[in-house]
Amino acid sequence: MFTGIVEEIGTVQAVKKGPTSMQLTVACSRVLTDVKKGDSISVNGVCLTVTDFSKGDFIADVMPETFKATTLFTLQAGNRVNLERAMAANGRFGGHFVTGHVDCIGEIIAVRPVANAIYFDIRMDSTFQTQLVPKGSITVDGTSLTVFAISKQGFTVSLIPVTQTDSILGNKRVGDYVNIECDILAKYMERIVSMKETEPSGGLTMATLAKNGFLD
Repeated sequence: MFTGIVEEIGTVQAVKKGPTSMQLTVACSRVLTDVKKGDSISVNGVCLTVTDFSKGDFIADVMPETFKATTLFTLQAGNRVNLERAMAANGRFGGHFVTGHVDCIGEIIAVRPVANAIYFDIRMDSTFQTQLVPKGSITVDGTSLTVFAISKQGFTVSLIPVTQTDSILGNKRVGDYVNIECDILAKYMERIVSMKETEPSGGLTMATLAKNGFLD
């Protein structure tokens, strides 16, 4: 579990890419202070497992499902990436509940400076439009942001100055692609509502929960 508060901007040192998978070596420092093999680190919003590490970098594998469903396949040596360690149980929750499981890839279609902020209009798969809530939370390349507005194409977010400097989003431009993870609370609510609509009684039962994968 993550919070969407970027701890550090790392740099991709090496990429070993196959047809449907890849291995990343990422140079960094802060997220390595207490790292262990098997730990989870969010790379541009994607939860990856540390398979090896040294004093100045870590290695993670990207499996086929992640390769095809995120923007990680576009990474090359020298690219900068947002990094966040999995949240410690005694940490402050500065962002929102972030799983590191990307829902879809979005495209930045407009960038507008407004005073000290930058507005991004992002187009996304309409399938996930029902999971957007005005003033609700969304994760863009691993960064926790507030949905400023919703349109037929997608949504708008506003970057404050610290987000512009402390994440890679400040350097994004029109046409760039980003990883999108919708708020998990919105997902649960949508799932519960859809389950109620399919039940004749309109209520939840143990059978309904089991049928929809909530029980083993």
